[in-house]
Amino acid sequence: MKARILKTEADYTAALAYVEGLMDAEADSPEEEELELFSLLVEQYERAHYPIAPPDPVDAILFRMDQQGLARKDLVPYIGSQSRVSEVLNRRRRLSLQMIRRLHAGLGIPAGTLLQEPGGQLEPLPFDPQNFPLTALYKAGYFEGWEGSIRAVKEYGEELLAPLLAVFAGAIPQAVYCRRTDTELDVHALAAWQARVLNLVQEDELPDYAPDALDEAFFNRIVRASYFPEGLRLVKGILNERGIHFALLPHLPKTYLDGAAFLSPGGRPVIGMTLRHDRLDNFWFTLAHELAHIHLHLHDNDLAFFDDMEHRPCDTDDPRELEANAFAQELFIPEAVWQAEGLPLLAFCEERDLLALAEKLEISPAIVSGRIRWESGDYTRSTRLIGQGKVRELFPDFG
Repeated sequence: MKARILKTEADYTAALAYVEGLMDAEADSPEEEELELFSLLVEQYERAHYPIAPPDPVDAILFRMDQQGLARKDLVPYIGSQSRVSEVLNRRRRLSLQMIRRLHAGLGIPAGTLLQEPGGQLEPLPFDPQNFPLTALYKAGYFEGWEGSIRAVKEYGEELLAPLLAVFAGAIPQAVYCRRTDTELDVHALAAWQARVLNLVQEDELPDYAPDALDEAFFNRIVRASYFPEGLRLVKGILNERGIHFALLPHLPKTYLDGAAFLSPGGRPVIGMTLRHDRLDNFWFTLAHELAHIHLHLHDNDLAFFDDMEHRPCDTDDPRELEANAFAQELFIPEAVWQAEGLPLLAFCEERDLLALAEKLEISPAIVSGRIRWESGDYTRSTRLIGQGKVRELFPDFG
């Protein structure tokens, strides 16, 4: 038989028969050389067409238990409760990556066997799932496609977080916080929120962004939009036209977040807002504050600005936050106008006075009311004009 690459099942069958006829070949004979050659050809065909399935992970665990004389209760540190151990060994629960890491480190079972990937290795963990509020993320719908129970979320945290955080490519941007110092901030929840925003906007097809796109005409459109009752609906379109992503996403517990500004992996600016305070004054000022960060501070860097706009003063010595506040105030109510017509209203004003100033500036009365409340520190004033509950009315699908 002529030696050649085996391409068909018929070639393979014929080669097997030929090898069987050469099994009695004498040492160092031409027949023995043929036996070695045809054996290699048969082995090559079998590797390609009859791959050996990797060992079953449960069988590997049972084998190691038998080797080391372990009982089921001895697997609790690696798998979890005794009921979970029973579920895994009875093949009613698949191994999580967390279990696999523990079994590999503690019992020395090859990672490739547990992963069902011959030669597979466990990559270094870029994040610790235990740091993230997995239950809150699950309830907020961050883990699309997850069909397991809420009780199982923590066990499979690594698998659930990996696709969410992949947008960072292993490097979460440096965060700049404007917030109160008397609150416990969950920085991992903020990172997850940011990742979710980035995942939501990554399919948007926008024109390229250029810093000079944020010109006077652009900001005038933002100010003008606030004047109309449904102007909030125009914001996304105005921003998208200039290459800026925009997303509304509810805040997570312990983030105290109203708005944020950062860059997408593609280099486009992103503004995310939470509507944590469902008020028109908060919406417009937060939007202007985040636009200020884009205009003044986000220039090809890895910063991410997270802002709690409800408290005065902002508990940070970062001048960029003060600049953003000043920019937002000037955008809606120029300082000269504020000095001449706004300051006198701090001592006493009636609703018609606020409406008159808003009409003169062609901005939402909520913005004037919010400025009066902020400057005076009296948040009981002008309650009717701040637009409480008016933002979500325009975004019925939010949250």
